[in-house]
Amino acid sequence: MTELTPEVIHRLPKTDLHVHLDGSLRIPTLIELAKERSVKLPSYTVDGLRELVFKDSYKNLPEYLEGFLYTTAVMIDSEAIERIAYEFCLDNQAEGVRYVEVRFAPQLSVRDGLTMSEVVKAVDRGLRRAAKEFNAQPSVVSGAEPKFVAGMILCAMRYFEGSWSQGFGRLFSAMPEADRFELYSTASVEVARAAARLRDEGCLVVGIDLAGQEKGYPAGDHKHAYQIAHEAFLGKTVHAGEDYGPESIFQAIGDLHADRIGHGTWLFSEDKIQAAIPNKKAYVESLVQFVADKRITLEVCLTSNQQTVPELAADLSKHPFAEMRKRKLSTTFCTDNRLVSSTTVSREIGRAVEAFDLTAREVRDSLIYGVKRSFFPGSYLEKRQYVRQFIDYADRILGKTEST
Repeated sequence: MTELTPEVIHRLPKTDLHVHLDGSLRIPTLIELAKERSVKLPSYTVDGLRELVFKDSYKNLPEYLEGFLYTTAVMIDSEAIERIAYEFCLDNQAEGVRYVEVRFAPQLSVRDGLTMSEVVKAVDRGLRRAAKEFNAQPSVVSGAEPKFVAGMILCAMRYFEGSWSQGFGRLFSAMPEADRFELYSTASVEVARAAARLRDEGCLVVGIDLAGQEKGYPAGDHKHAYQIAHEAFLGKTVHAGEDYGPESIFQAIGDLHADRIGHGTWLFSEDKIQAAIPNKKAYVESLVQFVADKRITLEVCLTSNQQTVPELAADLSKHPFAEMRKRKLSTTFCTDNRLVSSTTVSREIGRAVEAFDLTAREVRDSLIYGVKRSFFPGSYLEKRQYVRQFIDYADRILGKTEST
């Protein structure tokens, strides 16, 4: 196979199954939208925001999350949201990403004059416009290269405050006697119902996600929402094992029917288990075996984890991906947040090649896992055809001719 140089990695067709729209804006666009919408920023220059907000490294998770205060503050109308989604696709296309599932919490943008449906439809317009332009290229039309395909994953939140958006604030006002966990559950049900309806209306919604702090906010509180998604045949992914132990991953799979796991960083960590489990080693081994056997794909975000997990800050080779690789788990490289983590899919793959000495074959396998385990917005037969084209194109670049 061809040597995995940065140029080759850039040319390869790639996927990103775990990337947040509100963490992936262009800084010049953020500055322009902030000025137009009277949003106060710590700086109005690219270098200033890189120094003060969107850094190469962060002290902790709270500092990492500060940037979202500014990005979500400008995502307050259809025009801004559509533009952000459109530019997001252009940035992915420019580095060879051919399939992307962008996730966002639509309730964060809800306010007077902007409903959850309108938020989703604005993103949909941006994705479609970018895809239409890219797919009009002669090499794509002829079938020589795979087309660009984008889908949306709508995020529910494990936890939120009424101050986060007018949408969340209205929920607190409408249910003043409700327990907070009941509010979280109700909000996630609304997301699941909207996802199913909008998908049926023709939007590029392919699945739902559960995001936010894991500790103290169990996945089980969102069973109803995920059952709705399950019965609607939507894809189901869950942030789990990012800042909590293996039992969080088990809850995502057992309680929420998760098809994929966002991060799964602490899958192997017995010391992270908080539940009263007598034989923690056996529990972890059984969980890993289940994840492997069911081919539950782990959406690995190396740079993001390294920026938010102190144990990984100094040495990326200590990332649990090394063990995931050893166990032959289904993994795919994702950015998490292109802006906040200052990364691309090509960079994530390049860093993995360097830190774990990956072979071209292993990178190829990861690319294939990404496209095969996607929540493709089309029929099964269409997905099979797309996967085949995707693999053939990757093989031509890698100098590999035998079939898979």
